[in-house]
Amino acid sequence: MKLHEYQAKDIFADAGIPVPESRLAESVDEVVDAVDEIGFPAAVKAQVHVGGRGKAGGIKIAGDRAEAEQYAEEILGMDLKGYTVDKVLVEAGVDFVDELYVGVTMDRGEGQPVLMVSTEGGVDIEEVAEETPEAIAREHVDPAFGLHPYQARKVVYNAGVDRDVAGDVAKILSTLYDLYEENDASEIEVNPVMITSDRDVVAADAVMNIDEDALFRQPELAELEEESYEDDLERKAGEYGFDYVRLSGNVGIIGNGAGLVMATLDLVDHYGGKPANFLDIGGGAKAERVTNALDMVFSDPNVDSVVFNIFGGITRGDEVAKGINEALSGFDEIPKPVVVRLAGTNAEEGMEILNTDLLEVEKTLDAAVQRAVKNAEEVDQ
Repeated sequence: MKLHEYQAKDIFADAGIPVPESRLAESVDEVVDAVDEIGFPAAVKAQVHVGGRGKAGGIKIAGDRAEAEQYAEEILGMDLKGYTVDKVLVEAGVDFVDELYVGVTMDRGEGQPVLMVSTEGGVDIEEVAEETPEAIAREHVDPAFGLHPYQARKVVYNAGVDRDVAGDVAKILSTLYDLYEENDASEIEVNPVMITSDRDVVAADAVMNIDEDALFRQPELAELEEESYEDDLERKAGEYGFDYVRLSGNVGIIGNGAGLVMATLDLVDHYGGKPANFLDIGGGAKAERVTNALDMVFSDPNVDSVVFNIFGGITRGDEVAKGINEALSGFDEIPKPVVVRLAGTNAEEGMEILNTDLLEVEKTLDAAVQRAVKNAEEVDQ
């Protein structure tokens, strides 16, 4: 379960982490009232469960009352990566001279929580990890013994944080670990921690995700979940009864069985593509269920192509083919190129049924994935 920035900052502030003065607003008038109280400059920040809000136009810095009103009108109600913005955080601007990244997450490979600190804050930490992994200092924590103070200091110093603020940054990191452990978090981070000209450290952002399987132990946090903020596609998946996870790529994936879908995701990545979703329609899928799956994937604006990977066991290939034809025939124009691979029970019958005027057919999974990745690349060009 993801907390909103304003929710996470309330928790951070209660734990003693310095955060900017802020107000939550749900209307333009409330934004104007907030900036009148806070002063300028002030940030108007969309409260939605996505990263990259700034690049997408969801965060703007107002220098006066007129700009605050203008930005509130632009951000409230906007569609931000599939989410409708109906709340903004109005926050006092921070006069900073440096930005850091600090966070705690689970390293599943090591089976331990890991502390992470980088002097390259304020940017996409995933890009930093991929392009310059040496810029991120890491320190694993044995959960049986917890975090020792020297470990927080060690990772901060290893990251190259200036010595005059290193102690304060280590204190924030230690507090984040305590919150991570106490609240059954799966991830907790601040990006950026801002260093002011007076050498104060301030948490200018806040990310806190909670392990949903542990919510029965965290009733107060469970109450913070806001259904209105759920991804429309994930809500639709729940209505259809699908196992669905939205990802950041542009190749839509549909399969029957979690293992089959995961293998397809891996192949998309292997052939240079980026998966847009995990969508398992399950065994015994009938035509209506397949139609619903295609409706979901087509509804994702990030999807540029679709690969359908079905292995017939309980699911019959001819039933799947009927569903695909039925779904595609409802469009005057197919919104995304579709590649289908069928194998197993009644696969040959299904291949004969498929309307190749509406889709492409490949006999092997490798060929189907390569075709889908190529289709997505052509759309992007």
